[in-house]
Amino acid sequence: MINLSFPDGAVRQYESGVTALDVAKSISEGLARKVLAASINGQVWDATRPITSDATLKLLTWEDLDGKSTFWHSSAHLLAEAVEALFPGVKFWVGPALDKGFYYDMDLGGRQLTEDDLAKLEKKMNELAKNNSRYERKEISKQDAIAYFEEKGDEYKLDLLQNLQDGEITFYTQGGFTDLCRGPHIPNTGFIKAIKLTNVSGAYWKGDEKNKMLTRVYGVTFPNQKELDEYLLMLEEAKKRDHRKLGKELSIYTTNDDIGQGLILWMPNGTVIIEELEKLAKETESAGGYKRVVTPHIAKENLYHTSGHLPYYADSMFPPMEMDGERYYLKAMNCPHHHKIFDAEPKSYRDLPYRIAEYGTCYRYEQSGELFGLMRVRCLHMNDAHIYCSKEQFMEEFKAVNAMYLKYFEIFGIDKYVMRLSLHDPEKLGQKYINEPELWLETEELVRNVLIETGVPFVEVKGEGAFYGPKIDVQIWSAIGREFTLATNQVDFAQPRSFKLSFTNKENEPEIPLIIHRAPLGTHERFIGFLLEHYAGKFPVWLAPLQVKILPISDKFMDYANQVNAALKNAGVRVEIDDRSEKIGKKIRDTELMKVPYMLVIGEKEVAENKLSVRRQGKGDMGSVELQAFVNSITEEIRERKSGE
Repeated sequence: MINLSFPDGAVRQYESGVTALDVAKSISEGLARKVLAASINGQVWDATRPITSDATLKLLTWEDLDGKSTFWHSSAHLLAEAVEALFPGVKFWVGPALDKGFYYDMDLGGRQLTEDDLAKLEKKMNELAKNNSRYERKEISKQDAIAYFEEKGDEYKLDLLQNLQDGEITFYTQGGFTDLCRGPHIPNTGFIKAIKLTNVSGAYWKGDEKNKMLTRVYGVTFPNQKELDEYLLMLEEAKKRDHRKLGKELSIYTTNDDIGQGLILWMPNGTVIIEELEKLAKETESAGGYKRVVTPHIAKENLYHTSGHLPYYADSMFPPMEMDGERYYLKAMNCPHHHKIFDAEPKSYRDLPYRIAEYGTCYRYEQSGELFGLMRVRCLHMNDAHIYCSKEQFMEEFKAVNAMYLKYFEIFGIDKYVMRLSLHDPEKLGQKYINEPELWLETEELVRNVLIETGVPFVEVKGEGAFYGPKIDVQIWSAIGREFTLATNQVDFAQPRSFKLSFTNKENEPEIPLIIHRAPLGTHERFIGFLLEHYAGKFPVWLAPLQVKILPISDKFMDYANQVNAALKNAGVRVEIDDRSEKIGKKIRDTELMKVPYMLVIGEKEVAENKLSVRRQGKGDMGSVELQAFVNSITEEIRERKSGE
C-alpha cells in the first residue's frame, strides 16, 4: 500500500500502481470525467501513469493552469496526427503549449498551407478526437528511439535525441501517431471537443535564421464549444483594440526606420497621456513620502559591474561606447544610479525609510524579433523608485507599495489581477542568482508574509526571481480578459552589499539596508499600450488627449463657440473647435472616430439660450446644459479622475 496526501491535508492509502484517474474515480465518476492530469510531488504527470510510492497528489482539471497546459499540448499531438494523415511524409520539430493554445513546427517538404488546408485539418482533428484514443506513454531506450526515427528519416527528432540519455526518453502514441515527448498528456482525445486552427507562419528551425524555415501552425482547443465561441469573440474584439492599430488611428505614437526599431516617437496626443500619468504618479508618490531625483542616461562600465548587471544582463544592454579611454553604457536600469544618490550623504536610522522616485529613461537591446508595438521596445520610461529601509521597516513599506498598486487598479478600472511571487532556484545559485541561500530564504519569507497578511491574490513561481532577490510581477487583465505583465516589485539584499551601502542604526553601528525596487505603473510604453486596449481607445476624460470638441453648425455661430472655448481653456480643459465647413453629421462622426469624450454642438438654439448641446462618446445626446454647469461638471470629473462609466 502507498500513502497519498491531498491538498486539504487528508492522507489516504491505495494499492501501489494506482493512477490519479483511479483515485478520481474512487471519489466520484463526475470528478473522473474532469481530470486532465495530476500533480505528483509537484511534477505534472499523466492521470493514467501508475504511482508506486508515497506522494502528494493534486488532481488537475481545466480550472488549473497545468491542466490547461496539458490539454493544449495534447491538442498539438492531435494536430500532428491530423497533419500526418493528410500530408504523409511530414516531419515534426516541437509542439508546445502556449499561454492560450498551442503550435507545432513541421517540415512539409516545401508545401505551403492554405486556409482550405487549415479547414481540412480542423475537420480531421475533430474526427480523430471522437475516436477517444488513449495517450499511451512508453519508456524507450535511446538506441531504439534513434532506430525508429532513422527509419522515418526524421532529422529533427534525431537532433532532439542527441541531448537525451537512457532513462529520460519516452514516446507517446495516440491513434496512429507516435511522437518523442516527455509528456504529460490528457487521458484520451475525447476530452477535446472544440478546435480552431488560428494561424500559419514560418519559423526557423531552432529559432536560427541560418537554418531551414519550417511551417508553424497555431491552434486553440477547448473542452466545449461555448468556451471556444467566447474565445473567438474575444479575439475579434482584441483585433479592434490592438494598441498598434489604435495608436496610429488616434495619433498616439509612431516609429521611423531612420530612428530605429523599438524607439518610440510620441505624438502630441500620446505626450498628453504621458504627462497625465506622470502627474498622477508624482501626486501619489509625494503623498507617500517619496522625493524625486533625476539621473543621467549613461554611466561608466564599472557601475554595472558593481551592481552585478553586466555579468547577468549584458545581452540585454546596448554595446558600450569608448570615450577618453573609458567604456560607457546606455542606462538599462535606474537602480545603480539611485544607489549612488543614497550613498552621496551619510544616513542614520532617522533618515529611513529613504524613498526616491524617477520616471527614468532606460535602454534595453531587445532582439528585433521580440519587438512588439509599445509592449517590447528599446527605449523605455520607467515609473521607478527605490526604498531603502531597515529589516524592521520592511513589512510596512512593502504593504504601502502594494496599497499603491491597489489604488492604481481602482483608478484604471483593473478588476482582475494577481501577484506572481518569483523565487530563486537553489540549483542555480552562483549562476543565475546571487549565492546567498540563507538571505534568499529569509527575504522570500518576508515577501510571502506581507502578501498573506494583506490578502493580495498571489501565486508562487520558482526560478523567476531577479538575480539579486525575490520579486513580484504584477499580472493584470484588460476589460476583454487579455493578460498583461504590468510592473514589478522587487526585494534586493545583494546590491546594498555590492555598493557598500549602510546607515547608522540606533546603537550607533553601521547596518546594511534592504532595498525595495518598485514600478507600479511600469513604463509609459507598456502601460499606455495596455490602456489603449483596456479602454479600446476611449480614455476617461482626465486621461483623454482631447477632452472636448466644439462643433458649431455653421460659421455664424463661431463667436459663441470661441466664448465656450475660452471658458473651458481657462478652466484647464483640453478643448478644440472644429471650424471646418462640413455638415454637423460629419463633424460628429469624425469626432466619434477620434474617441473624444465630449462634443458640444452649437447652433441657433444654443446661442439664443446661452446653453450647450452635449454629446458623450458612445452614449449620444446628453441634453442641453448651461455653459458654467458643464464647466463645473467636467472639471470635477477631471479632478477626481472618474472612470466615466
